Parts: sequence; C-alpha cells; structure tokens
Amino acid sequence: MDMPYTYLGNSGLKVSVLSYGSWVTFDHQMAVPAAKEAMSAAYDAGCNFFDNAEAYADGRPEEIMGQAIKELGWGRDTYIASTKIFWGGSGPNQRGLSRKHIVEGVRAACKRLQLEYVALVYCHRPDPNTPIEETVRAMNHVIDRGLAFYWGTSEWSADQIREAWRVADKLGMMGPQMEQPQYNMFHRERVEVEYKDLVRDTGLGTTTWSPLASGLLTGKYNDGVPDGSRLSLPQYDWLRKTITEDPDYPAKIDKVRQLSAIAQDLGGNMAQLALAWAASHPHVSTVITGASRTSQVVENMKAVSLIPKLTADVNAKIEEILGNQPVPPMDSRDG
Repeated sequence: MDMPYTYLGNSGLKVSVLSYGSWVTFDHQMAVPAAKEAMSAAYDAGCNFFDNAEAYADGRPEEIMGQAIKELGWGRDTYIASTKIFWGGSGPNQRGLSRKHIVEGVRAACKRLQLEYVALVYCHRPDPNTPIEETVRAMNHVIDRGLAFYWGTSEWSADQIREAWRVADKLGMMGPQMEQPQYNMFHRERVEVEYKDLVRDTGLGTTTWSPLASGLLTGKYNDGVPDGSRLSLPQYDWLRKTITEDPDYPAKIDKVRQLSAIAQDLGGNMAQLALAWAASHPHVSTVITGASRTSQVVENMKAVSLIPKLTADVNAKIEEILGNQPVPPMDSRDG
C-alpha cells in the first residue's frame, strides 16, 4: 500500500502519516552511514517528514541528519525537516523561549542541518518565565525571515495553546499550527480528550511521538529486556526503570500479548498494529517513528497497510483488551 498523506491541521502542508525522528537512536546508536541508510528507506517508502530537536544529544542528531540529507541529495521540495527549541545549552540565554534564544536556536539548528530553513519549528516545552507575547512574536519573526514556515508546540496543555492563539489573533500573527504530544495505546488522554475541542476550534495538527511506548508495544520486552535493545543501554537506565518499575508493567505486557494475536490476524506484527492504530486517529496528522536499524524502518513503514483493516469490529476488540478508553467531560462530547 502506498503511503497516505494528510494535511497538517488546517494548513496546506501535506505530511506522510508515518514520519521518522532522530531522538534516542541518532548519535547513540547511529552515525551518518547508518542514518543515511535508514532515512533513505523511510523516504523510499513515502515518508516526507523528518523530525529533530536542538536538545537531542546536544545537537549531534541534527548534524548527522543534515549530513545524511546532503549526501542523499534529495530535492528540497520533497521532504519536511523540523527542529524544536528550548534546551539549547547551559547558559542563561541558551534555553527557554525568549526572542533571543528562539532566533539564535533556529539559526543554529539550520546550520547543523545544513539547510537554509526548516519547515516546522516547535516550542519544545512551555516557558513560564517568558511572556507568551514575546514567544509568539519571535516565532513569527523566524517565519517572516524565511527560517521556518510553521510554528507549533510540544507537550503544551490545551489552555497554554489556546492562550498562544489568543495572543496571536490579537497581534494579527500566525498562531501555533501543530502540537507534538506523546500518543500511544497506553497514553491517550491528552490527544483524545484534552485537545479534542482545541483541534475543532483552531484546526491544530498533531505530530505524535512515542507510538510504541518506548518499545513496550513492539512485544520485544514481553520476556524481559533483551541485550542490545534500547532499555539495555546504560544511558537509558532511567527509561528502563521508569517502564519496568511501573506497577502496571505486568498488566501492560499481558495486553501486548493479547494485542499481538490481533496483529497477526491482520497480517502484521505488534509494532505495525500500534503504529496503524495511532495513525488512524482523526486528531493525528502524522506518527513519528524511530528505529536503530534500517530493517526496523522498512517494517514500520509497512504499518500503513494495516490502517484500512482497523474496522469498527477490530477497534472494538482492541478497546476491550486495552480497557483504557478516555471518557470526555460532558461538555466536550459530541451530540
């Protein structure tokens, strides 16, 4: 099945429903040759959105991605690159969402990526110490200077995004076009409930991350943490503890085992089912995938073939296993 494309919220920009990000794997597990091969596999499968951030491994993943893109020689109008601004360094003006750091951070990211511009730039987290008007004006400055085309947020609350929109409207400027929240079968509330009215009212797009719940939804941790997996790496000991010491960890593993049977019946694997499930939600513009090997990229991109197979009956079986479908408040329900 060919890669489907969706509009990023109510913008005119089309993004592949599955995208590819550098977090975790670039630098720690992949240098330029491996990154180039993996990105090429994603691109050949129809992926057109490649996600990054200044905070990832002190900017090294942006350097790796930029060099890979340069060597691959893709036409600039055939792909979308992004960055996220907040944690640029340890200095007093090297982090946060001040005008100074936003402008300097975007320029530095473009330099690392070896690009004149990024299509998307995100405020990686909200900044309670910077007036939202300053941030809105700075993001619009970056766009007006051609360093980016759209700006958005990552892990902001609905109220914070609404405030940014209110200020942008008052100033006659562009508001946040997209949000990058975590979303997967075990983490649903924000996308499905908190952002529901926001998506309707502002046309917000979402570029979701962690669709596989840090690998839990692949099934590879069903029998413990295997050698060579992300959770086995010393630098991710904190992540392993967060996942395996969760009181709900045994129950989640049991659900993954049950869901794997559904994936098999659909002609796919557990990871593909989790990706297809996330991509099929109407509030999701694109699902950011990650992989430490090209073979994983190839398999992940095949998840698009499962999307049309997620019928009402299949989704009902999935919901019965998950048992965690969020219930929206009465004033947010349709009807």
